[in-house]
Formats: sequence, C-alpha cells, structure tokens
Amino acid sequence: MASPRIGLRKNNDLVSQPQQQRIESYTNYLINWLKQRVKKAHCKGIVVGISGGIDSALVAALAKKAFPNNTLGVIMPIDDMSFDLAHIEELKSNINLETITVNLKSTFDEITRFTMVNNKMSLSNIKPRLRMTALYALAQQHNYLVSGTDNEDEIFIGYFTKHGDGGVDILPISRLLKNEVRLMAKFLNVPDSIINKKPSAGLWEGQSDEDELGFSYNELDNYLNNNLDLLNSNIKLRIEGLHKATHHKRQKAYRPKTIEEFLKEK
Repeated sequence: MASPRIGLRKNNDLVSQPQQQRIESYTNYLINWLKQRVKKAHCKGIVVGISGGIDSALVAALAKKAFPNNTLGVIMPIDDMSFDLAHIEELKSNINLETITVNLKSTFDEITRFTMVNNKMSLSNIKPRLRMTALYALAQQHNYLVSGTDNEDEIFIGYFTKHGDGGVDILPISRLLKNEVRLMAKFLNVPDSIINKKPSAGLWEGQSDEDELGFSYNELDNYLNNNLDLLNSNIKLRIEGLHKATHHKRQKAYRPKTIEEFLKEK
C-alpha cells in the first residue's frame, strides 16, 4: 500500500485542518526557489500568462513576492474574456500586478483559415500554443523566465497542451494538489472570486475542466492522496487511463538509438 502523502493539511484528506505554519513555510520556500531558478538562468524576473483562473493567479502572486519589480502578467484573449477580466482586475489590485494585453484573436483566425483545421480539440490546442509563443517573445525581450501554471493534478493526468501551456521554463506549483492551490492562494491574498470560480482551461467558451474530465478535482486529489476507498472504480480507471495515455506529454521528445548502439545490437 502506498504511503500517505504529506501535504498542506494535517492529514491526507480534504476535510483535514489546513496547517498554517506549513502553508507559510512552503510558500516561502517556493518564493526562494523562484529566486534561485531565475538567478541560475542569469535572468531578471518572471513572465506568466494570466487567465483569470486560480493557478495563474497563484503563480503571479508567488512571482510578485520573489520579484516585486520584475514580474509581468500577460493577458492573451482569443475568445471572449469578459467574465474573467473583472477577476483579473481584482487580482491586479490585490497583488499590485503589472500586466499587458496581447490580443491573439486575429492570429488564431488566420492560422485556422489557412490550415483549414476544423477538429474541435485541434483548434483548441492552437490557442495555448499561440500564448506560449507570445510569452517566450516577451520573456526573451525582458530577460525573464516563462513560468508555467500547471498543478500536480494537471501534470498527473496530462491536462495541458504539449508545447502550449506545457512549454515553460519552471513549474512552481507542480507539487500542489488543487485543494492546496486554493489554500496557498488564500494565504497570498488572491481574490475569493478567483478562488471560488469553476475551473476552466479556457479551451473554448463555456468549457469546464471537471465536465470535460468526467470527475472532480476533489476526486483526483483523493486519488493522489491515496484515499482510493473514497472513489468508485470507474473514476479510478478513468484517472489511471488518462495518466497512462498522456505519458508522452511528461517526457522529452523521443530519440532513436545512436549509430554505435544500433551497430552493437546487430
């Protein structure tokens, strides 16, 4: 049997009391970790895409603590973001975040027109790949690192776009379960409107993570906490199937054997 996962709560379940001292100390560790990674890369700060969701809000809050004068949030609308923009304004006010807007709608429309792609998922994945390109252009301009916003749940089931939101330099919240993202976001003054909103990857208008996945983040958190007795067998199989099917997303590009290795086997 797998050993209990140590997280930001007293026990490895979702109703256990949050451990404030642990939240504070791990938050400080992540802030220092960001400073170290940026320094090691000989860079000056961090750029992060801002969606209006909790994951990007938490990463922005951590980055602002690490680099008060060298954190840039980038808003990159393709679809209607009117619902998210009010939340982004709250975030900017709460953590004093500098942002710029790069409207990618016309670029997206041009690509889809000339490639004649009409598959819904293929179209959706163009969006995070365009955003990745914009983030890296700005990062190189400012000598910043691109920070990803994927949490532990998303990485485990491969819920990110390869060479899109998965194309980043650092992943500061990749060891946090979704419920722990909420705990740390609260600690860092992320607005409640963002903490409590329905999770969405923004792949299309009205898209919901949990509706698309077929299970809730609480259920996935319970799986990753080894609380398997709280899940029905269909959900366990669904989670394990996604983890297996997305193995390639968590790997570097596959390479063949060297000529020497190939010849030795003949």
